[in-house]
Amino acid sequence: MIQTGDPLGTGTGGESIWGGEFEDEFSPKLRHDRPYTLSMANAGPNTNGSQFFVTVCPTPWLDNKHTVFGRVVRGMEVVQNISCAKTHPKTDKPYDDISMVSISVRNPFTL
Repeated sequence: MIQTGDPLGTGTGGESIWGGEFEDEFSPKLRHDRPYTLSMANAGPNTNGSQFFVTVCPTPWLDNKHTVFGRVVRGMEVVQNISCAKTHPKTDKPYDDISMVSISVRNPFTL
């Protein structure tokens, strides 16, 4: 799993675009049932902010705990490479900074 979305890069989180935390939005159709699922990171129920994660394997224990909002459809090798980065054993933060500099968001209904 890779986690990102902290504007300060400290791992402590960030503010949502709405200015504060927002509620979970669960759907029985959106599950952590496959790799490359995008989901909101949180500190408990209804504490979504700016951070999100991408899974690299199915993670069904996260269902109804983290809001799924998308899937990676291209660039899976990039996700795998990031997930293999060497990390600090106590903080799990990569030793080297990793940045996502470009993404594309697509509406599945217009593909």
